[in-house]
Amino acid sequence: MKHLKALLLAAIFTIGLGGVVNAQKTAHINTDKLLAEMPETKALKAELEKLQKTYRADIEGMFKALEAKYKKFEAEQNSQTKEANAKRAQEIQQDRAKIAQAEQTMNQEMAKKYKEKTAPILKKAEDAIKAVAAEKGIVYVLDAAPGKGLIVFEKGEDIFNAVKTKLGF
Repeated sequence: MKHLKALLLAAIFTIGLGGVVNAQKTAHINTDKLLAEMPETKALKAELEKLQKTYRADIEGMFKALEAKYKKFEAEQNSQTKEANAKRAQEIQQDRAKIAQAEQTMNQEMAKKYKEKTAPILKKAEDAIKAVAAEKGIVYVLDAAPGKGLIVFEKGEDIFNAVKTKLGF
């Protein structure tokens, strides 16, 4: 539905305002490609991978401890009372719940970190695109990234390299 709206909007601009748009300069840029090549994005990716490895190591440690506890429980269950076995089974259930909670916390922390770190990167890219458009006298810059609703962009000016240069990479 989102893409349909974008296509409809592009069609309205193309057909309805054809005379006005033809007199104005347009360009396109693949923002997905730009963001992927930005050093800040690469650094963020490395930071998130490091954080994920730390969380994974903690969770794997918890899982190994649970596994050892379970094996001990299985080996000793015949020599224990029903009450002791029930208590140990409950401990194992609690440990499983702790592991599930740790995984959920990891996912939430990763999403939070990603959100807070991407905002300045997006702002920097947007500012560079606006600056290049202003320098080149471009009125409209369309996003040529796949799935963004733009079908034809061969006739516009691709400002990808100019924005890369503006960002210094």
